[in-house]
Amino acid sequence: MDLSRPASSDLSLGLHSHGPSHAHARVHAVAAPLRLFDDSEDAKPERIGGGEAGVGREDEEDGGDQHFSLLGHSLCVKRPRRAVNGGGGGGGETSSCSSSSAALRPAKRQATGEGCGPDLETRRAAVRAWGNQSLAEADPDVHALMERELDRQVRGIELIASENFVCRAVLDALGSHLTNKYSEGLPGARYYGGNQHIDAIERLCHERALTAFGLDPACWGVNVQPYSCTSANLGVYTGLLQPKDRIMGLEPPSGGHVSHGYYTPGGKKVSGSSIFFESLSYKVNPQTGYIDYDKVEERAMDFHPKILICGGSSYPREWDFARMRLIADKCGAVLMCDMAHISGIVAAKECRNPFDYCDVVTSTTHKNLRGPRGGIIFFRKGKKIRKRGGSFSQGDEGEYDFEDKINFGVFPSMQGGPHNNHIAALAITLKQVATPEYKAYIQQVKKNAQALASALLRRKCRLVTGGTDNHLVLWDLRTLGLTGKIFEKVCEACHISINKTPIYGDNGSISPGGVRIGTPAMTTRGCLEDDFELIAEFLIRSTQIASNVLKEHGKLQKEFLRGLQNNKDVVELRNQVEAFASQFAMPGFDV
Repeated sequence: MDLSRPASSDLSLGLHSHGPSHAHARVHAVAAPLRLFDDSEDAKPERIGGGEAGVGREDEEDGGDQHFSLLGHSLCVKRPRRAVNGGGGGGGETSSCSSSSAALRPAKRQATGEGCGPDLETRRAAVRAWGNQSLAEADPDVHALMERELDRQVRGIELIASENFVCRAVLDALGSHLTNKYSEGLPGARYYGGNQHIDAIERLCHERALTAFGLDPACWGVNVQPYSCTSANLGVYTGLLQPKDRIMGLEPPSGGHVSHGYYTPGGKKVSGSSIFFESLSYKVNPQTGYIDYDKVEERAMDFHPKILICGGSSYPREWDFARMRLIADKCGAVLMCDMAHISGIVAAKECRNPFDYCDVVTSTTHKNLRGPRGGIIFFRKGKKIRKRGGSFSQGDEGEYDFEDKINFGVFPSMQGGPHNNHIAALAITLKQVATPEYKAYIQQVKKNAQALASALLRRKCRLVTGGTDNHLVLWDLRTLGLTGKIFEKVCEACHISINKTPIYGDNGSISPGGVRIGTPAMTTRGCLEDDFELIAEFLIRSTQIASNVLKEHGKLQKEFLRGLQNNKDVVELRNQVEAFASQFAMPGFDV
């Protein structure tokens, strides 16, 4: 058999058995094909790894054929022989530019740079040149934009309920060499090699997740690979449902999340949860703003969802998980809680616990948990429990089958390799979550939310449900003649970050009627109740600016934004906000 290279090649590769063999025929100075076997009849016997002195000298003079072993076979690289008496090439030695030839040359020749291509030290220097540059050196444009964003964070007041500030250790893990490793699969069952340390990190993260939420590993499992809570939710649906199966959750205008299933009033399917599954939403009571559990039960019995979802993104009150358990049992649904917004409060045991009642619990990891941006899924395992009056007790009803299905729903069904840097950062976060200091932090988050709510109520503001049980308040701006979109722009001009949100009963898809305000981020920076009294004053002044600009420039967004430029009231408030915010430490950057 003869496997030939293009005519420019000047090497032939002989494959020998370990026993005696025929030598290769002479190869002239002209290019010869690469051969795995030599079928020449007049080849001379040849030894591997040495021989008589005369043979060795002949090899050196004739080009120095080299022998080595590959996959248990002895191989021979045939070099062009030196022309005799100047024939055929003027007495010079023909040089090879093949990478195979270069790799087989003695180290001395490589070090001196002989042959084609850069020498080893030159290549190493090239790697160092691009591989060890700082961000400022490698990309000044991106570095400058990042510095501006850091300045905005330091000098601004962060009131978006879903945002927080991570610690230095989390930042170190996120920007680490762990991002280099590909780790598709679960610990102990990866599709790539070299994952022994990655496996240890992910297993440690599992242990810390269960510890942080006080869960028995015999009864609960966890998956820490989802890229976000939306990914986590879709992973659960994909694992436990068939296409077009039914799900039911709180509608976004009532404080729910689009990943729980939602159609716009015009019938548009907003997320994958509604595209691939049939969804029906339940609502809050339009007079009180509280969830109407009787209506939830009524709708669930009509719709019969396979997964009933509790949890939301802008609901300021406690959830009645026990009642939701009863409804799920009555309609034959799996009960799932998306605790993304209250996961830190749950871990600190400062609210009702969804793990006492739910079959599956999902969450983000970056809100009041103060961790990296990502998602997490908890699922029941082991013996099924018997449900009695909305509570659980051990029973003999078989085994839960969630673990394999949900794990498969995450990977390979919904996403690829996990972000190992995120998982390490989450492990760091969960270690902190299990400490008394974190519990004190969550208690302060709730105190600050109460202080903010009280301050706004004293100023005749309308809050949905009249207050809060957790970390956020939902402010209905319609009584002030404002929309959430307008107010958000004014606050942004004054370096206050909030986010517009719909209020039940408004046309939230076009002009949300309120804003959602959260206390975790500024609590992380060290703000207490008195600080949130001042923050409430900043917010009230922002509403006054918004009203004045509306009167002078109208509701057209382009004209309204022009009215904010060089507005003396905006400049004055912005300066005060920056002076206030700059007093507080920024985790990871305070030196």
